[in-house]
Amino acid sequence: MSVPPSEASASPPEASGTLDELVAQLIPDRLPRHIALIMDGNGRWARLRSQPRIAGHHQGHLTVRRVVELCRDLGVEMVTLYAFSSENWSRPDDEVEGLMSLIEGVARLETPGLHEDDVRLRILGRMHELPDSLQDELNRGMELTRSNTGLALNLAVNYSGRAEIVDAVRKIVSDGIDSSLVDESTISDALYTAGLPDPDLLIRTAGEMRVSNFLLWQIAYAELYVTETLWPDFSKEEMCRALLSYQKRVRRFGGVVSP
Repeated sequence: MSVPPSEASASPPEASGTLDELVAQLIPDRLPRHIALIMDGNGRWARLRSQPRIAGHHQGHLTVRRVVELCRDLGVEMVTLYAFSSENWSRPDDEVEGLMSLIEGVARLETPGLHEDDVRLRILGRMHELPDSLQDELNRGMELTRSNTGLALNLAVNYSGRAEIVDAVRKIVSDGIDSSLVDESTISDALYTAGLPDPDLLIRTAGEMRVSNFLLWQIAYAELYVTETLWPDFSKEEMCRALLSYQKRVRRFGGVVSP
């Protein structure tokens, strides 16, 4: 029995062309409202160049800058970046210290420009476990950009999807909510992402086929896009190809088809 072309499992070829040509193919009113990104491959990028791992993280910062710039220009409402997971504390001390210093330095460097571009910064994760100086810098960034109404940029720092759910349960118990009244809305309202739309598209670089404890509650119906490209090499063109792939899909929510 033959399979109709619309039901074939083979993926369509990736779009090609210049950045302008790829952007021109996008349908503005079908862009994802919220894009989440697992930025993987910094260490491998550095190893391939016989450089220390932290060099890959520094290069990855440049990718963050161009991805945020593109999403802002396209009119995407929200971007969430997996900057530092709770599991990352198990990495070598020098790498962890380098990452803490990098995140703090990037926040100090980039926040004024984000503010000028009307970007609002929000941190997801257990901030109280971060170094004091990093907490101070992130809090300054959130306060400076609090009233901005453009792109919402969420940084998941010291973040774990399971820990987030644990913290949500603790909050519900602390608030004295009767267990019979707890539903999905109650839990959503207790998460770090309370009031934010769930991701429509989850992008992971470096070819790993897992979600790595990221936004476990929120990505229940997110479309997935995995690329072999290492994060430091992830270009605006690749981002457009991810968006074009998203726009070709028929989204289903428990059997309900979304246009």
